[in-house]
Amino acid sequence: MKLHESSRKLARRLEAGTARIMSATLRRDGGRWHVAFTVQVERRDRAPAPPGSVVGVDVGITHLAVLSTGEVIPNPRHLSKTQNRLRRLGRALSRKTGPDRRSGQRPSQRWQRAAARLGRAHARVSNLRRDGLHKLTTRLAAMHGTVVVEDLNVAGMLANRRLARHIADAGFAEFRRQLAYKTAWNGGRLLVADRWYPSSKTCSGCGAVKTKLALSERTYTCQACGLILDRDANAARNLAALAAKTTAGSGPVAARGADHKTRPSGQVAKKREPGTAPAGKTGTVPPQGQDCL
Repeated sequence: MKLHESSRKLARRLEAGTARIMSATLRRDGGRWHVAFTVQVERRDRAPAPPGSVVGVDVGITHLAVLSTGEVIPNPRHLSKTQNRLRRLGRALSRKTGPDRRSGQRPSQRWQRAAARLGRAHARVSNLRRDGLHKLTTRLAAMHGTVVVEDLNVAGMLANRRLARHIADAGFAEFRRQLAYKTAWNGGRLLVADRWYPSSKTCSGCGAVKTKLALSERTYTCQACGLILDRDANAARNLAALAAKTTAGSGPVAARGADHKTRPSGQVAKKREPGTAPAGKTGTVPPQGQDCL
């Protein structure tokens, strides 16, 4: 079997008897054939992530992520950069003779070639986005024993027609999905702040909470203590501080390798979306979201 990517690592494991192929799935995507192997592997235990290292991660559109350590991860905007090419390929496809189920018309070969070019362009954008997220989440899970993120309402955020394309391009849901299983692999934990936790409105210096904070205000200014800080950096610090409060006040959250959701005391969400779990229950929770970036 000839593969586009290197299969030497898998071949060496098969020869050494440390891996066994259980099944293989073939699919065609973006004009290419892909094979996915389900492999049973014997591997050494991973080096555990530093248990005392905590990082808060505030994701957004201006920057893909801002960490409580001060590091800023730029947003690559893969879809936006390729938008002109995608539109050009889409217009070229629309000019070709495509399939028509009502009349039984078959697509022309030119239409099929144009559709393949458009599919490859979309697949490249998806692959670039996934690759960048994998590199970021792998680094976070390996360097920090506790990672804290927000419970973003991605479905609600996508209802904003001005920001929907940029939100989808960032891949918030995929970012959290990868963090959930990678922190478990490294013996760490992923804490998910409650959807109503005001991470952006709370001062990371004194704890004062603003009643209103417009999305256009990118710098947080505290009227109580005078702290002036980037809005996203302030939110990331609050998320990191939430880990210590949650661990001290709730025993089950200290369990390793789980995707935990926190709730501020005195406030209970009346509605919980399918697939979510309250604090104390383990498992991978599908990404949700919050309107505030």
